[in-house]
Amino acid sequence: MLVALNQVSKSFGAEQILEEITFQINEGDKIGLLGLNGAGKSTLLNIITGNLPYDSGELYVEKGLEIGYLKQNAALNLRNTIQEELDSVFAEVHEIGRKLESIRAKMAEGDNSPELLREYDRLNLLYEAKDGYSLDVLVNTVMTGMGFASYDRAMNVSLLSGGEKNRLGFVKILLKKPRLLILDEPTNHLDFETLTWLEEYLKEYKGAVLTVSHDRYFLDKIVTSICEIEDKKLIRYKGGYSQFIRQKREREEFLLKEYEKQQEEIAKLKNFVAKNLAKSASVNGVGTRVKALEKMEVMEKPNPVKKKISLAFTYDMEPHKQVFYGNHISVAVGEGNERKELCKEIDFEALRGEKIAIIGRNGIGKSSFVKAILGKISCSGKVKWGENVKIAYFEQENRELNFENTILQEVHDRFPTKKELELRSLLGSLLISGEDVFKKINTLSGGERAKVMFAIMMLERPNVLVLDEPSNHLDYDSKEILDKALCEFKGTLIMISHDRYLLNRVPTKIAEMKETGFVYYDGGYDYYLEHKKEDKPVVVEKTVSENKTNYHRTKQQRAEEVKIRNRIKSLEKEIEELEGKKKGVEEQLSLPEVVSDYQRLNKLCLQIKALDEEIEAKYAEWEALNI
Repeated sequence: MLVALNQVSKSFGAEQILEEITFQINEGDKIGLLGLNGAGKSTLLNIITGNLPYDSGELYVEKGLEIGYLKQNAALNLRNTIQEELDSVFAEVHEIGRKLESIRAKMAEGDNSPELLREYDRLNLLYEAKDGYSLDVLVNTVMTGMGFASYDRAMNVSLLSGGEKNRLGFVKILLKKPRLLILDEPTNHLDFETLTWLEEYLKEYKGAVLTVSHDRYFLDKIVTSICEIEDKKLIRYKGGYSQFIRQKREREEFLLKEYEKQQEEIAKLKNFVAKNLAKSASVNGVGTRVKALEKMEVMEKPNPVKKKISLAFTYDMEPHKQVFYGNHISVAVGEGNERKELCKEIDFEALRGEKIAIIGRNGIGKSSFVKAILGKISCSGKVKWGENVKIAYFEQENRELNFENTILQEVHDRFPTKKELELRSLLGSLLISGEDVFKKINTLSGGERAKVMFAIMMLERPNVLVLDEPSNHLDYDSKEILDKALCEFKGTLIMISHDRYLLNRVPTKIAEMKETGFVYYDGGYDYYLEHKKEDKPVVVEKTVSENKTNYHRTKQQRAEEVKIRNRIKSLEKEIEELEGKKKGVEEQLSLPEVVSDYQRLNKLCLQIKALDEEIEAKYAEWEALNI
């Protein structure tokens, strides 16, 4: 047992945040911590890490337990280079390495004293225990996995973006390998490739992991239990996010049934006592029931199931079969020297009833492409929407809203013929009611603005939804409802999203955007992952001449990619063999007959150095091929 909380409570002033929280973290646990905003997740993490006192209860943390706590703003020394930040993680190991080098130098000069040999043996065992001989491999593996393979490590940390600094802070924590890893929204700022690597790494991580995350796909991949904080209490569920959703619903239904069952029993007992108390013949029966009532542990009434938003997108007319057709579309942003071409002469098509999710690396121009086909920014090429198309657009920062309006004003200005009662009723279904309708848009949270936009879209009754990151600011309850509403929508959907859980449930097609065009996959996110590995994308049909050109280009590309993959596998095998050789040489270093023979010791040290250089060269080639 690494950490245990027993009946821990915490208040801030008159407001109680946590009430009698009891749970424990054991070796190897992978726990997801959920709760709506303000539920107390960060408070609990800070109590566990000792950054915040608690009011009552007991907290046990194993003596000497190393905890790695990833916050959203990672602590870095901005004056350091990337390499200096990495080296700071292993300051103690590097010091041991320097001492070993110093002893080896003395041995090479002829110093073979027993004291020196004993010290060398002690330090060498310690260096091995701290993975000193494989530090470069560990650092390169984690840096590559976290997207830093091509970065110049001599770069100053201050030059990194906010997202890059968070990632580098994450790298440092992973390199430390603490026995308890506490992560606060670890998937923010990570692309799909990095997320996939991180999930595999954390699944195999030997230490315990406690993570706060709104990434439902991530939680399903790595955690073995979910702890939810709700109404100041903590409930633990077995399994990942999907199992949590099912178990929570079952638990709520069970508790309500048990409560109602007990209330019926209490009512019957009281009714019997009231009817028969005056009848002497029934005294024994009455007494038995009175005692039963006195002994009964009366269940608290379960909290009513919290109200959730209601979403449904409907439309009045069907569009023609071809909803959108675009040919040779090019999009550029900026002017003059600042002009940047995002995509060049790419084609795109959407048919009636299709649900297409556009994905691609950050900065490739997904949002700009969508704005271009909607006519919100200029582009070249052919852009044509079909007949009877009615579009509703969700912009990820909701800049389509007038931030100076109140919520009610904003909706009424767009639909002036609608009665206020009807508008209030719709807003109420999105949990915007009472005086809240008079809040100004500029005072709302991201989630509240999204709900206002959803209300407008439902009133528009579109047959085509164009959505840019619609789930970004929603809590997990609202994300579930959005998923369901989009699945049930009978119209056409074109969507940009990084929400892999949503991408697995909603789209009928994934369109991966590249500089040269789209590559299509006929399925959700898992299908995309599987077929991307196999390199079997479904390419949209074109004219005969276009298909022929595209076939030869794709065939050539595939041949090159197969060649690269084969070389990567070959390098991995060579690296594994070299590391095996190195380990064999290192094992010889601690043999008594070697330790007492400085010439053999020196020869082995030179062999290790040569193997290190060869391994480093192989890794450099491996990293270059993986970019």
